[in-house]
Amino acid sequence: MTASGFDDLDPDPLVQLERWLAAATASGLLEPYAMSLATVSPDGDPQVRIVLLRGIDQRGLTFYTNRQSEKARALAAHPVAAAVLFWDPLARQVRVTGSVAELERHESAAYFSGRPRGSQVAAWASEQSRPIADRAALEARFVAASARFQDGPVPLPASWGGYRLSPASYEFWQGRTDRLHDRLKYTPDGHGGWHRQRLMP
Repeated sequence: MTASGFDDLDPDPLVQLERWLAAATASGLLEPYAMSLATVSPDGDPQVRIVLLRGIDQRGLTFYTNRQSEKARALAAHPVAAAVLFWDPLARQVRVTGSVAELERHESAAYFSGRPRGSQVAAWASEQSRPIADRAALEARFVAASARFQDGPVPLPASWGGYRLSPASYEFWQGRTDRLHDRLKYTPDGHGGWHRQRLMP
């Protein structure tokens, strides 16, 4: 992003996000796809946690979780979310807000089949966000799940799947000296494209 204008920002925020993700990956960051995801609990309380962005296309941003987890219960009650990707060494962040919907089961199954086997087994072993007595009890559940499937394929659990955040807005932030940061917000223009507006830092 130049100091004088938007000349080097793509009119399509998805393309711009892909460019910044590629730059973050090329920089050697450990988790360039780590994303803070904020939701609203069924009681109306704000919640936030880190998830991994696992897919991006014109339909939105995808991530996966146990459908009985805290975040899933929040999304069932209030199917909206805000997400932030932050890359400190590059002094960049991207904010995205929008509605959230569950992925179709076949989409979740396709992703799940490519996960490391240990992660697949863990999805069966953990009732995410539920209390458990201690670490030993959790590890015992993992051993039991491993024995259940032995050397065979691990199927997609009924309680596990993906979500898609469909962006209603994007904001790109580039850090600058003297805290005169660049901020550019994208909102729908009503004609299938995006309106871009510079914001003061």
